[in-house]
Amino acid sequence: MLNWNKINTVFLDMDGTLLDLNFDNHFWLEFVPQRYADLNKISLAAANAKLIPLFKSMEGKLEWYCLDYWSEQLKLDIVGLKTEISGLITVLPHVSEFLSALQNTDKQVYLVTNAHTDSLSLKMEKTCLQPFFDTIICAHDLGFAKEQQAFWQTLYKQYTWGKQSTVMIDDSLPVLRAAKQFGLEQLIAINRPDSQKASKAIVEFTAITDFRELMPIK
Repeated sequence: MLNWNKINTVFLDMDGTLLDLNFDNHFWLEFVPQRYADLNKISLAAANAKLIPLFKSMEGKLEWYCLDYWSEQLKLDIVGLKTEISGLITVLPHVSEFLSALQNTDKQVYLVTNAHTDSLSLKMEKTCLQPFFDTIICAHDLGFAKEQQAFWQTLYKQYTWGKQSTVMIDDSLPVLRAAKQFGLEQLIAINRPDSQKASKAIVEFTAITDFRELMPIK
């Protein structure tokens, strides 16, 4: 699937790629709406009627991933709520083996995430994955979401990597499309980012169910 001899750099997404997206899906689609309903003394159905269009309107924008933004918008302590159910944060199957294998190569391994810095810190604390990365790139530090061309332009200027010698692995099709538009040639999608849901049919990009499909690394 990959000619590892031609790859110098590995870009890895976090949520839905390395970490089970079940945590985030449960948090935003169930936990937050219930807390919002409780706070505003409305039904869960009424809360969802308000929140779902609001969430949808921010998809692909940096604000969608910003915990400070949602804390202000919803009048909820989003960081505190995430910490409350942080026991649900888990690493997807065979991720650790893949990252360990990467450590035995000469590849530069980047974590490239849209996650807010508070969410990133919480998840690194819970999963202990931080030592596997040479560099951690947070979209909030660059000022643009990965769905935006400005993100890739800024990343290309600030760090050393080649479009032809970098492989990017992500569960988000809009992000993969943006990377392709910028010129990345080796793109791989995760088709089962949420362990509690079935695999997605992806034809637009090469897709894997778990990282065993990318090993052994030579």
